[in-house]
Amino acid sequence: MMSDWGSFGWWGMGFGMVFMLLFWVLVILGIAVLIRWLLAQSPPSGGSRDKTPLEIVQERYARGEIDREEYEQKKRDLEPRA
Repeated sequence: MMSDWGSFGWWGMGFGMVFMLLFWVLVILGIAVLIRWLLAQSPPSGGSRDKTPLEIVQERYARGEIDREEYEQKKRDLEPRA
């Protein structure tokens, strides 16, 4: 008589263990994904260096916000004079 485990017998206990393991793996993966998402949302730490004005002008030129003439003028203005 297998009244303790129903009609599944030992198979029921085996499936139960597999599903319990799968459940905990999914919970742990969910927590890891949540932590990575939260860390990606936070602003960078104070250890990051600030951009120089010349780097900002170069980025603006690369994005097409300013034309070549304006870029050259700002570059000349920002370069150190000897």
